[in-house]
Amino acid sequence: MEFIVHASGSAGNLYQVTSGDQSLVIDPGIPIKKIKRALAYRLSAVTAALISHSHGDHSKAVHDLVKFGVPCVMTAPSAAALKINGHRLRTIEPLKQIDIDIFSIVAFPTQHDCPGSVGFLISDGVDKLLFATDTYYLHNQFVGLNHIAIECNYSIKTLAPDLDPTVRKRLYKSHFSLENVIKFLRSTDLSRLREIHLIHMSKGNSDPVWFKSEVERATGKPTITHW
Repeated sequence: MEFIVHASGSAGNLYQVTSGDQSLVIDPGIPIKKIKRALAYRLSAVTAALISHSHGDHSKAVHDLVKFGVPCVMTAPSAAALKINGHRLRTIEPLKQIDIDIFSIVAFPTQHDCPGSVGFLISDGVDKLLFATDTYYLHNQFVGLNHIAIECNYSIKTLAPDLDPTVRKRLYKSHFSLENVIKFLRSTDLSRLREIHLIHMSKGNSDPVWFKSEVERATGKPTITHW
């Protein structure tokens, strides 16, 4: 299994999981033209699109993907917010597994200011990937992970000093800090882990070089930051 980052952050997201000739996209939050280009114009090769929640930077191209025949997987609250229906929609319930071709997918609740927001545990039968973004913490426990892609939006130490108090309050209750990411990783079974991807980093409130160093020091695992 390979995890690929095409875009990450509040300006728009697009992630891809590949295994053999199968491919999933996660959070298609950039224009469809950019998605086509990122995927080498092979939308027909996409097995499904997973949408973690309905905010535009994670779901912008959902309607276009449906028009192109790509099955879209999301919770019922996300589908209602995005006004998606029809046979290309597949709703997923938290903590209930669904299978799409070679992939087994379990959604789990995330802590965000958006109804129905979830992360995803994805397996191709060999590897296991945890994907979690736009959440200030994760309450579930995970074992046997090979790849982790996790939001690391800011640190208490790197917040902009002139940050608006309202924005600061929202960050605390909707986005993962470096400090909480490290707490989560230290409480997680990392015995089989090969890599950590730090995603959805704030342009004004993070330090990718320092974040990478801190996470590698805490876990001993190779860490890639996506800025």
